[in-house]
Amino acid sequence: SSNGNGSYSGNGSQASLMPPFSGLMLDESSRSKRPYKWQRVLLKVSGEALAGDHTENIDPKVTMAIAREVASVTKLGVEVAIVVGGGNIFRGASWAGCSGLDRSSADYIGMMATVMNAIFLQATMESIGIPTRVQTAFRISEVAEPYIRRRAIRHLEKGRVVIFAAGTGNPFFTTDTAAALRCAEINAEVVLKATNVDGVYDANPKHNPNARILETVSYNEVISRDLSVMDMTAVTLCQENNIPVVVFNLQNTGNIAKAIVGEKVGTFIGCTRNLEYRESTEGSLDQEDKILVSEW
Repeated sequence: SSNGNGSYSGNGSQASLMPPFSGLMLDESSRSKRPYKWQRVLLKVSGEALAGDHTENIDPKVTMAIAREVASVTKLGVEVAIVVGGGNIFRGASWAGCSGLDRSSADYIGMMATVMNAIFLQATMESIGIPTRVQTAFRISEVAEPYIRRRAIRHLEKGRVVIFAAGTGNPFFTTDTAAALRCAEINAEVVLKATNVDGVYDANPKHNPNARILETVSYNEVISRDLSVMDMTAVTLCQENNIPVVVFNLQNTGNIAKAIVGEKVGTFIGCTRNLEYRESTEGSLDQEDKILVSEW
């Protein structure tokens, strides 16, 4: 069956998240020449991914790994915004109907769970020197800024990481839809969906040993084959705004930074032109420009 993130899960790597990136070892001249694919990205981190081994609601090793990999690319001028889920604490759709809890109220509780995750992630990032702002879809002024599009863009231009919490601020919409919406609003170039699986499979690998991971897939295929990568609202929003989506495994050390700079990782979802572009640019990053992995 599909996992909570929607994608079919195989035996993805359970490699330790530590040690992650220490940074990108590039001098000033190579920075200006680096052939980035993305300049501004929207990283979607699911709540389940933040739970790590599920011994606690939030695994500090996971948040630190995310922070370090994001740091390794923001130092080079790539602008990163993040949307966090809340499924590790509370999933509204699962609790609706329990003890008289209606769907709208359950979803609002789930939105507040995303705020908890966002504040935790912000604290982790700032502990290693990354300037970070949390913006919420509804006002919680004592702990975070309200979402203001132009302010969010200005933060990104100043090199700050912006974490969007509370989803869209409306019940019945998922945080995947929030990621697609915020990506379009801030003019980001791609949605990077970090999950607990390696990508999108053409079948359930638990039931079909011949299931294979799809390196590229079109929006129409996602919808017609019901691949359940994201909910249909998010997929169609990306399709209408020509926003590509990259689905990859958060647990593989280095994947976040690789995805952010445009290296081939996981499954790439887009229109036909996007898919052709990815194939034509594969290998365009010079070897000396690859991210260097070392002890933190």
